[in-house]
Amino acid sequence: MNQSALIRPDWTPATIALMVLGFVVFWPLGLAMLAYILFGERLRDFKRNANDKADGIFAGLRRSGRRYSPTFATGNVAFDDWRKAELDRIEEQRRKLDEMREEFDSYLRELRRAKDQEEFDRFMRERGNRGPEGQYPAV
Repeated sequence: MNQSALIRPDWTPATIALMVLGFVVFWPLGLAMLAYILFGERLRDFKRNANDKADGIFAGLRRSGRRYSPTFATGNVAFDDWRKAELDRIEEQRRKLDEMREEFDSYLRELRRAKDQEEFDRFMRERGNRGPEGQYPAV
């Protein structure tokens, strides 16, 4: 599929017309179109680089198993203590939920295994009930 667009960041008749029209209708629109014409390719590269960098940071956090938690102090000791207690409580609830999810996933795996085993046993019984020519008996 061709990825060229009608309006690409270049000096084309369409972009020039949109820029002029933007200045006539509302000058910030014309200015935005001019910026797109001049810096459009760099903005696409900038966006791709920013996305790659953010993906790398969050992938690193996932690999290390750490969660983001702000460690700054407000200066109010009572509030900081309360906040720490609440964050600890929430972390404990998250840990319990993760354990419950693991238990449920394990249950589902066992359920699928049991179902597969039952289907396999039924298949083997039916296979053993075949006649001498490999035909299933008439029911």
